[in-house]
Amino acid sequence: MRKIYILLSAMSAAFGAAQEKDSAELISEVRIDAYKKPAVLISSTKSVSVVSGNLLNQNPPERMLESINQISGARMEERSPGSYRISLRGSTLRSPFGVRNVKVYLDDFILSDASGNTYFNVISPELINRMEIYKGPESGDYGAVTGGTLLLRTSNSEKASAQLASGSYGMFNQSFTISKQLGEHFVELFQNYYQTDSYRAQSKVNRKQVFVKDHFSYSEKGLLKGMILYADLDYQTPGGLTLEQMQADRKQARPATKTLPGATDQDVGIRNKMILAGLSNEYNFNTHFSHFILVQGSYVNFENPFITNFENRFEKNFALRTHFNYEKNWEHISLAYRFGFEGGINEIIVKNYDNNRGIQGNPQNFDNFKNTSGFYFISQKLNINDKFFTDISLSLNSNAYDWERSFLDVAKGKVSFKNQWLPNFGLNYLFAKGFSVRAKIGKGNSAPTNEEIRASDQQFNVMLKPEYGWNKEFGIRKQFGNAVFVEGSYFDFRMKDAIVRRQNDAGQEFFVNSGESVQKGLELLMETKSFNLKNDIFSFFKFRISGSFYRFTFENYRQNDADYSGNDLTGVPQTTVNSLLNFVLFKKLAVDYSHFYTSKIPLNDANSVWSEPSLVGNIQFRFPFELDKTRLNIFLQIQNLYNEDYVSGFDINAFGNRYYNPAVKRNFVFGVKVDF
Repeated sequence: MRKIYILLSAMSAAFGAAQEKDSAELISEVRIDAYKKPAVLISSTKSVSVVSGNLLNQNPPERMLESINQISGARMEERSPGSYRISLRGSTLRSPFGVRNVKVYLDDFILSDASGNTYFNVISPELINRMEIYKGPESGDYGAVTGGTLLLRTSNSEKASAQLASGSYGMFNQSFTISKQLGEHFVELFQNYYQTDSYRAQSKVNRKQVFVKDHFSYSEKGLLKGMILYADLDYQTPGGLTLEQMQADRKQARPATKTLPGATDQDVGIRNKMILAGLSNEYNFNTHFSHFILVQGSYVNFENPFITNFENRFEKNFALRTHFNYEKNWEHISLAYRFGFEGGINEIIVKNYDNNRGIQGNPQNFDNFKNTSGFYFISQKLNINDKFFTDISLSLNSNAYDWERSFLDVAKGKVSFKNQWLPNFGLNYLFAKGFSVRAKIGKGNSAPTNEEIRASDQQFNVMLKPEYGWNKEFGIRKQFGNAVFVEGSYFDFRMKDAIVRRQNDAGQEFFVNSGESVQKGLELLMETKSFNLKNDIFSFFKFRISGSFYRFTFENYRQNDADYSGNDLTGVPQTTVNSLLNFVLFKKLAVDYSHFYTSKIPLNDANSVWSEPSLVGNIQFRFPFELDKTRLNIFLQIQNLYNEDYVSGFDINAFGNRYYNPAVKRNFVFGVKVDF
């Protein structure tokens, strides 16, 4: 009760102070990029949220969990340090780790591979300057996903900074970034090193990253962009525990059984080296007609010593995106068209060996497979009198796998999924300045990723089908005066052939289509501007609160003799409420005080096991001061302020009831950021 009282008190204080007047920019006038289809937030037809610098500042050095989880409808989970997954409206059903069923772009470039898998955990939070989160299927410009889309943005202004941080459990983080305009070139160089021993046994993390980009304005009409990203991520995975094991010792790794060794015995973990490079060109032929194209490639060297095997994966990826754009403006009407194509090829060599206590042993299986996917798309934007806005799109999506087993057995095959037409239609009407109503309907389709077609059970699941469904939603955005912005969205998504993770008795995963699901939800946001109270003691503050209220259920879902129809969807909490209060004391000391409430979660399809609800609080203190032309920001973060016993990422439908990955107790991060 004490924790809930603190949260409600902060909300009450924010509402009271929100009555103050000031002249700051309207929150509703934030502009979104929407992958080169810019719009003002208040007039956008899309279910989109912007993660600004204020939210990104809440992240500790290793993850983006704190900023993403402030967004209603978005949820980032941490099974163990280095092992993260992201759900948009419940899409972690298929993600034991990593990001699936969510398309991710980094600036112009595509971070997701052709199959839909994204190694999101290789990205340092400090590289990202801004995020746009699109919830639900967008289909047209972004292709075939049912979860949503993330647009990650790096720096777009000149700066030079360095950061050092140290914290609990041997955490150390160092980063350096410089971005500068050099003639016709805008260049950025970013470097990061991070390590931690972590809270649990067998959960050390080491990450190294280098990022270089160059934006070359070679003429008044043309802009050429290039980038290279190199990441080297090595993290141990402690594995899931039963409830009894977690209550006995939260810090232990998965122990050995009578038939299987434990996580520490086998030195279980992930080693991922990845390089991604690409070029894009945008050329404006005239004020109406332009063309965009990008080509990119990546290479991944992936090792996963697991309880029962040692897996090596060698991945080569190639992707192309191109579109023609036409825009025309009249006195009261503006119209824009886009026609394009995005496609990719994902070639993988995967080799499984015995795992001899973390060392590669005798071979088990060698497989080659290739995924080819792509979509053609056409979209239209219409604006009438800056009052009525439409965004209409249609895409034709294809996806196919070729596979071949070369050891121990010899076999080969092909899986081609039926081409899918995916329409999307949205409209928005601006009734008055700062008040709009929007409606949207669209179809999503998401084919199995490479790690679902061939999961860790080492079998090719040729019977697995894409999941698909229609999403309908309605939303309101309202600005009150010049102070408070509120937004509400209601959606109804009906999904067929939902892909769900299973585990066998060895802990190996496989995936099945689980019938149908009905996903209905309400998402709310209230955010104030930053108020200047003109007080020497309590000088500035800003507040936001967001909530997601879901009713997700299985329909027509039977498993053997059990009928799970009507059960709550596995791994999805019915309620999440998140808040952030920023204030400044004595005109210098900035304080960020955040809360994350999560209701109980069903951990298996039978709904026979549920998690406990949790309320986690974080607080951060930031103190800036000037040294000549150098600005120092000293910060102290206290994570899990109330020392809550909670789990930040469950293993759903886990064999042997090993659902639990205990999160770290109260911990500290102390550091300094220097802006030159």
